[in-house]
Amino acid sequence: MDPLYEMSAALALAREAAENGEVPVGCVVTDAEGKVIGRGRNRREENGDATAHAEIEAIREACQALGDWRLSGCTLTVTLEPCPMCAGAIINARIPTVVYGAKEPISGSCGSVIDLFFERYGHQPKVYGGVLEQDCAALLRDFFANKR
Repeated sequence: MDPLYEMSAALALAREAAENGEVPVGCVVTDAEGKVIGRGRNRREENGDATAHAEIEAIREACQALGDWRLSGCTLTVTLEPCPMCAGAIINARIPTVVYGAKEPISGSCGSVIDLFFERYGHQPKVYGGVLEQDCAALLRDFFANKR
């Protein structure tokens, strides 16, 4: 696992999202060897779909790559702390490690609002926050400043 490499890849996807008018969130899923097997970026506006979050897209692609809904041995790296929906998908996919960049004070479900991974769901991934946090937060801050 190389969190800086993985977060850099997620940031590239977040920038792509911003270029397409989406909230700049990007995500990658890597397998046990560190190979990227899933990529995602926000596409809610593009797809007109409330569930088109970066994590969901990356999890779907990783499941297809492995041919299994269980992503044990994988790491999910995302530029923004996962929301409740994405935390639920992480739990259901049995992803053992989550790395995120910036905190999400409105819907963050890894400790900012609630820690869903602390609850008794039968699967509790290890969570590492704050990786390239300033870069991730600046991308979001700049995006919203330009929207106003």
